[in-house]
Amino acid sequence: MNTSSKGTALITGASSGIGAIYADRLARRGYDLILVARNRERLDQLARRLSDATGRAIQVFPADLNNAADLAAVENLLRTDKSITTLVNNAGFGAATPLLQSDVAKMDEMISLNVSALTRLTYAAAPGLVERGHGAIINIASIVAIAPELLNGVYSGSKAFVLAFTQSLHHELADKGVRVQAVLPGATATEFWDVAGVPISHLPAQIVMPAEDMVDAALAGLDQGELVTIPALPEAADWQAYEDARQKMSPNLSRSQPAARYRIAG
Repeated sequence: MNTSSKGTALITGASSGIGAIYADRLARRGYDLILVARNRERLDQLARRLSDATGRAIQVFPADLNNAADLAAVENLLRTDKSITTLVNNAGFGAATPLLQSDVAKMDEMISLNVSALTRLTYAAAPGLVERGHGAIINIASIVAIAPELLNGVYSGSKAFVLAFTQSLHHELADKGVRVQAVLPGATATEFWDVAGVPISHLPAQIVMPAEDMVDAALAGLDQGELVTIPALPEAADWQAYEDARQKMSPNLSRSQPAARYRIAG
């Protein structure tokens, strides 16, 4: 049992899957917890189990982040609770159906949760972390952020936002003592697939990672100072090459004239 305190971690989507495992791992690392999700019964069960196992102070905060009043309440908590040192933006859902077979209202709901709620919670948390000069924001994205052809395009787009938003946050906050990390899981053994409409049993076993292993790798990446963690990627150099290629283009992305290959007369 870890009796030292590292402050409080607020975790969204904490009642099951990746969020619940983050709760377990962070409590064992010495964090008190605020667990946010819709299902109060699951939250209470998790809180009792982790409190008994770790002795940490654990608060449950039932909230539907697609409900404006609930979201505002969580934002207020992030702004006012000065014990919070870590925000894990894990809440979200996905889809595997092609665009032309998708319900646009459901896609709008996905954008609201995966993008808008995550953005608002980050805006609520970041000023306090900066003021206190330390802390971390962990944003759970997905490999579809860089491989948009794999699943539903709206889901991929929402996770591409999370990746770009995290990279921009890092650029802004790195010198202010606040750590930022984007986690890009591949296929992970959680309830995600039931919601997305593809039973996990339909996926090749060799591409599905146990959720516990995914979170442990993500936290190891955080410990190692990674801005972007892809738990399944064997060679970190491959991501660095990807980033180097992106950075190489940067000076030429905005110029006063079209590229010569377009043969536009000046």
